[in-house]
Amino acid sequence: MIDSSLLALVPEFVRDATRPIHTWQPGVTPMSTLPEVLAGAAGYLIIVLGGQQVMRLFPAVPAHWLRLPFLVHNLLLSLGSLLLLLLYLERVIPFMATYGLHPSLCSHKIFGIVELYHIINYYFKYWEFADTFFLVLKKKKLMFLHVYHHMATAALCYSQIQYETPVSWIVICMNLGVHVIMYGYYAMATLGIRCPWKKWITTGQILQFVIDLVFCLYAWYNHTAANLSFHLPHVGPCDGSPSAAVLGVFVLTSYLFLFILCTL
Repeated sequence: MIDSSLLALVPEFVRDATRPIHTWQPGVTPMSTLPEVLAGAAGYLIIVLGGQQVMRLFPAVPAHWLRLPFLVHNLLLSLGSLLLLLLYLERVIPFMATYGLHPSLCSHKIFGIVELYHIINYYFKYWEFADTFFLVLKKKKLMFLHVYHHMATAALCYSQIQYETPVSWIVICMNLGVHVIMYGYYAMATLGIRCPWKKWITTGQILQFVIDLVFCLYAWYNHTAANLSFHLPHVGPCDGSPSAAVLGVFVLTSYLFLFILCTL
């Protein structure tokens, strides 16, 4: 049942057609199994690396040919990220006001009320693969960070849905906030509009990873402390899978160091 005031604006036929993604059903929901995720990553690499080899034989695609699709791509991702962020906040803020911060980060209930949004955000990660395809067509140099970031983020989003990690919503919301600004900048730059916040985008991404790690480590610590036989001070139990937590902390830490290296 859709009880969101924003989702209520979605036509009934669209809701009916998208029922397989309303809840996570491995094998039913598209891209919901590990072989599909691995195939998606392999396909991405094949297209990117193969595309680079093919483009060696041709000149870069003229910029004016790509201007409109690049503008539409970035504009839609910026607006889509903003809409999804508002949908998250519409659900999370009342939950937090009712139950408090710790349950909002650690209770399985919070995962249930934003599950659909997690799935939509997960699909956004595959849409964002197009960022790389534009670079290939323009014959721009591809950094390891760029390719790794796209592949790892898609895999990370999959793992957090698969293992129903409660704290993942805050990581996603931080990422959506950054993407509203970043893709908005790319759209404006395509139109020739100067953006004074350009130099702050990378700084914002680094700050995002620091905040993400603080909340993830908080959840991981409370989960571990609540399940140890000897008593450690903690706020309360925290739902979720330790393996998903380890993966999340590892990926976010790798992002943090790689983004910092890029600024040096």
